[in-house]
Amino acid sequence: MSHTVALILWALLALELKHFLCDFVLQTEYQVRTKGIYGHFGGFIHSGLHIIGTIPALIILGASVKAMAIVLAAEFVIHYHADWMKIAVDKRTKWGMDDQRYWILFGLDQLIHQLTYIGILSTMASGLLA
Repeated sequence: MSHTVALILWALLALELKHFLCDFVLQTEYQVRTKGIYGHFGGFIHSGLHIIGTIPALIILGASVKAMAIVLAAEFVIHYHADWMKIAVDKRTKWGMDDQRYWILFGLDQLIHQLTYIGILSTMASGLLA
């Protein structure tokens, strides 16, 4: 395995661990209750924790300060809006956890986050932000 591939895999592991921690361990009831209110501080806190958690992955990849700033800003915007949209749809539809559509919506939200991580890794690996 090449050194570059190894770094990408370590960075992916860092992103996956931070995702678990930020979405399932560190997320408070306040964040859950308020991140569906557009512009509310609870959503900013939640998305902010995510971008802080992304920093170790970017360090592993040797990102410059400029690259970090761009990646973190993009991730913040994507994460914030994906979560907000999921909650907005959930509130409007009131599907509930017994409805398969709720789980499809939940899965779509998680897919958007995972695709964001793939975007981060491929952008960094391509050298676009060098």
